[in-house]
Amino acid sequence: MSGGKHAGSGGRSALRVETPARRTVLRLAIAGDLHGQWDQGDASLLTILAPDALLVVGDLADGDVRLPRLLRELELPVACVLGNHDAAKDASGRTLARMEQALGGLHCGWSLKPLDPVPLSVVGGRPGSAGGGFYLSPAVKAHWGELSLFESAQRISAAALQAPADRPLVLLAHSGPTGLGSEAADLCGRDWKRPACDWGDQDLQEAIRLIRKQRPLPLVIFGHMHHRLRHGAGQRRTVQRDRQGTVYLNAACVPRHGIDATGRPWRHFSWVELDHNGDVQLAAHRWYGLDGELLEQQVLVDSGGLVAP
Repeated sequence: MSGGKHAGSGGRSALRVETPARRTVLRLAIAGDLHGQWDQGDASLLTILAPDALLVVGDLADGDVRLPRLLRELELPVACVLGNHDAAKDASGRTLARMEQALGGLHCGWSLKPLDPVPLSVVGGRPGSAGGGFYLSPAVKAHWGELSLFESAQRISAAALQAPADRPLVLLAHSGPTGLGSEAADLCGRDWKRPACDWGDQDLQEAIRLIRKQRPLPLVIFGHMHHRLRHGAGQRRTVQRDRQGTVYLNAACVPRHGIDATGRPWRHFSWVELDHNGDVQLAAHRWYGLDGELLEQQVLVDSGGLVAP
């Protein structure tokens, strides 16, 4: 397999057999930074795989509204947050506005999106983020207005605390939070410039702190920091669980379309399964053939806990 293939997965892995005590109740497909790589093959594959919902972490297509319109045509619940590339270098904010309009109700930046009929609440982080602490681009300010780090954190946490307490809560952001490490290979580590540093969002970290004062937060999903490190430096770590039990998953496998050594086309999805308590029972990166065959998978979390280093 070429392109976005991960390092050190050990090849194909057997599908997990669930036990009644830890029954999976929610199956989530997650599409990392798309950068234009979404087509009818992806839509058909989702029909075969039949996840309960699709979550999309942004950087859709550099301002091309055709891609968000394709997402709206899917016949399953979808939530999406826009990324920094969705402004397409247009500082006026008009491109961001067109992208948000094209997504319609799928966009969840700074807001709560119930995924009815799926018993899951998704809250979006700050849209248009390029990481690096807290920075509002001219496009973000033009479209959504000025606000402070703490105002952004309050928007995210207030939306999360509106979610029903009996449903699992997932945060969906383009850039992940600060606090996940400062090495280049960490989940949000800066890898394109030395010295390496923590390139996460400070407002998202603050929002997580505020949310967990009131309720559990099993899962935070994001992208932006591509799995393949710059300058041939290997692969990024893509999962972490903190002391409070929250799992952080970087889904930015770029490119997410490719062809394996035998010429078979593949598509990447990150995959998460939650149990009846909302706890993460499986998190993995998966590479599927267009016929739905699981060609390869890297298990990150299983029912026994964290698997990936």
